[in-house]
Amino acid sequence: MYFFRKKDPNRPINFNLKVMHMINAIAITMFVAGMIYKLLDWFVLSK
Repeated sequence: MYFFRKKDPNRPINFNLKVMHMINAIAITMFVAGMIYKLLDWFVLSK
């Protein structure tokens, strides 16, 4: 039930957790951008 619990308003904001999520979002964005570039490179630019 970890994923379905309500946010506790009394819980302090953890800066390390926010930074971890930001880095994770940047990594996912860079991965998707790289995959799109590779697909364009293979199918569009190789002709």
